[in-house]
Amino acid sequence: MRVVYKVRSFLSFDFDTSATPFYPPSLMISLAGLNPEQREAAETVEGPVLILAGAGSGKTRTVTYRIAHMLTNKKISGKEILAVSFTNKAAAEMKERVSHLVDSRQRKGTTLCTFHSLGIRILREDIHHLGYNNLFTIYDQADQMSIVREGLKNYRSSKSYDRGIIMSKIGFLKNQGISADEFVKSKFYDPENNYDGATEYIYHFYQDKLQFYNALDFDDILFLVVKLFKQYPEVAKKYSERFKYIMIDEYQDTNALQFSFIQGLTSTHQNICVVGDDDQSIYGFRGADISNILNFEKHYLNTKVIKLEENYRSTFPILNLANEVIKLNLNRKDKTMRTSQMEGHLPLLWACGEADHEASVVVEEIIRLQSHGISLSEIAILYRSNTQVPPFEDQLRIGQVPYTIIGGQKFYEKKEIKDIIAYLALIQNTQDELALRRILNVPHRGIGTVTLNKNLEKALEQKKHLFQILGKEEEHEGIKNFFELIKKYQRVFQEKNLVEAITLLIEELNYYDFIEKSYDQAKLASRKKDDVKNFILTADRFQDRYQDEASLKNFVERLLLADSQDAHAPGEGFKKNEVTLMTLHASKGLEFDYVFLVGMEEELLPHKKTIVENSDINEERRLCYVGITRARKKLIMTHAKERKIYGKMIPRFKSRFVVELNECYKEVDRTNFGDMSEEEVKVFKKNFFGGLMDSLKE
Repeated sequence: MRVVYKVRSFLSFDFDTSATPFYPPSLMISLAGLNPEQREAAETVEGPVLILAGAGSGKTRTVTYRIAHMLTNKKISGKEILAVSFTNKAAAEMKERVSHLVDSRQRKGTTLCTFHSLGIRILREDIHHLGYNNLFTIYDQADQMSIVREGLKNYRSSKSYDRGIIMSKIGFLKNQGISADEFVKSKFYDPENNYDGATEYIYHFYQDKLQFYNALDFDDILFLVVKLFKQYPEVAKKYSERFKYIMIDEYQDTNALQFSFIQGLTSTHQNICVVGDDDQSIYGFRGADISNILNFEKHYLNTKVIKLEENYRSTFPILNLANEVIKLNLNRKDKTMRTSQMEGHLPLLWACGEADHEASVVVEEIIRLQSHGISLSEIAILYRSNTQVPPFEDQLRIGQVPYTIIGGQKFYEKKEIKDIIAYLALIQNTQDELALRRILNVPHRGIGTVTLNKNLEKALEQKKHLFQILGKEEEHEGIKNFFELIKKYQRVFQEKNLVEAITLLIEELNYYDFIEKSYDQAKLASRKKDDVKNFILTADRFQDRYQDEASLKNFVERLLLADSQDAHAPGEGFKKNEVTLMTLHASKGLEFDYVFLVGMEEELLPHKKTIVENSDINEERRLCYVGITRARKKLIMTHAKERKIYGKMIPRFKSRFVVELNECYKEVDRTNFGDMSEEEVKVFKKNFFGGLMDSLKE
C-alpha cells in the first residue's frame, strides 16, 4: 500500500489519500496484544485521561493502538483527532505506526505533529488578528542577532552587552508567556541588573522590528498562538471544536506556554489524554514545569489515571535499583515498575582511582565485550557533564574503538583543538604543509589567499617546502612573525616540559582572545575556551603517565595516529557499529544492552551547581533514574576516588543516590590489585597508553 502524506512546516503530518486507491476499512482493531493497563488506556476515549507511562512500558505502542482504536473501532473521524509530540522524530514514528494499523481511507485527516508545527498552522490561518500578514517568515539565529545588534547601537549605553545573553533572556521570557510590556512587572526583572535594563529596551525594539518585517522567531510561534487564544477566545473555540480528541505525548516536559496552548485547545471539551512520566521530568533547565503533570487532575476534574508499570526493557536487578533510587523523591506520582525478566546481572559500581583510570577500565571492559561478539552499537557511556568526556575519548581512540558522541562534536574534531594540534604538528615537523596552511593565518596575521598562493608557487618552482620559502620572506610582517614563532617554540619544547610549552604557546598566540572575538555568544566562547583547557589537561594526563617519555614527538604521534585511524575507518555500515557517548539528558528515550553510567559521585550526579545553589535535587535524582533505565541487560556504574581539579587531586565521594542502596548492586574496587589476576594486573598497568608507547618505540 502506498500512502502519500503532506509534510507541513516542522514535519506536521496530515494523512492524505488523494493518490491512493480505495481499500475497504478493517472491521475492527484487536487490542488483544496489549496488557490490561495498556488496553484500558487505549479504550478510554472520552474525558480527561492521564497515562503515567513508566520507563520501557510500551508507551508508543499504547498511544498508537489508542489512535487506531478511535479511528477503526469507535469510528471517530480522523479530522477530529490531534496527537502532539515534542520532536519531528516522534511525530514521524507515530505516523508510521498508525499507517501499519489503519488503512489510508480511515486515517485520512488525522493530525500528528509537534507543538510548533501546529502553532504555525494556526498562525497561517489566524495571525491577521494580531496585525501580521499570514505570509510571515521565520527568522533564524543570524537574523535575530542582527536585530539585537541594531537595537544595542540605538540603546546608547556606555557599557557593552553580549547579544547572545540578551537573545537568550528574550527567548526565556517568551517561553514563560511574558511580553515586552509585562517584563518590568514580572518576577524575572531586576532593576539593579544592567542586563535587565538593556533587555527591556531591546525586547521592545526587537518585537517592533519583527512585526515591521512581518517575521517571527522560533519562540514567537507558541507565544503568539497563546496571545491569540487569550485575546480572541473565539479562535481558541474554533480549534477546540475542530480537534475534539487531543493527545499530548511527553507531558512532563511541557512548559507554561504549552500548558496555556493546551488549555485553549480544550476550551470546549475535556477529551484530552496526556501521556508522560513525572519520574523522567529532567528538562527544568529548559523551562519544563513538572507541576503540569503532577497537578493534571486539579486542572481537569474527573481525570482517569492509568499507570503503565510493566517494563519490557530491563531485567529485574536493574529495575529494582531504579525503583529504589526514584522512590526517595518526595514530589512524585506513586508507581513501581515491574518486569517478567527476573534473571539478570546485578548492577555493578566500580570504585576507580581517578578520571584516567576510570576511563581505562571502562574501555578495557568494552574491548572485552567486543571480543565476546557484543556489537559496539549496543554499548553506551552516559555522563552528567561534557567535561567528563576527554579521558574516555583518549582511551577509545588509543584502544582503536569506534565511537560517536550524540548531541556533541568529537573533541578532536573541534576547530580549536585541530588548530592547536596543527601548531604542535608543525613545530614537530615543519614539512607538514597541511598543518602549516591551516594555521598560517590563525589567529589573523593578514596572510590572505593571494599571499599564500604566491608562496606556494615559489615552493613549487624552487622544489622546496613551503615553510622554507616563508623563512625567506622579507616584506610581509605577518609571515616573518609566524616563521619566528615556530622556530622559537621548537626550542621551547626542548627546554620545557610538554604542558608548560603548550600553555606558553597558547598564551603567546593570544588564542583565548582570538576565541572571544570569533564568537558572538559569551556562553559559546566560554565553551570553546574550556575545550582548549581540556586539551591541556589531556597533555597533562599524558605527561603524568609517561614522565620523561612525554615528549612533543610522542604526544603528536599519538594524536596523529588516532586521527589516521579515524580517517581510514571503513564505510557507513562500520561507522554504525560504534560505542555511543552522550549526556544523561540526551539519553532519554533510548536504550542499550550495556550501559556505563560514569561519574556516580557527589558534584557530578548530583551536579555541583545543584548542590551549591540548593536547587531541586529531585531533578538530579530523576536524571539518575533515566540513566539506570536505559540499560537492558547490564549496568555498570563508576565513581572516582579522586579527580584533578584546577591542577590538584581532590578526594571524591560516592553519589548520595546510591550510597544507601548497597543491596541493589555489587561494589567492586577496581584499584585493588589483590582482586585481580596476574594477567589482569599486567593488562591494567600496560593499559592503552603503554601499548601505544611500545608501538611508537618499535
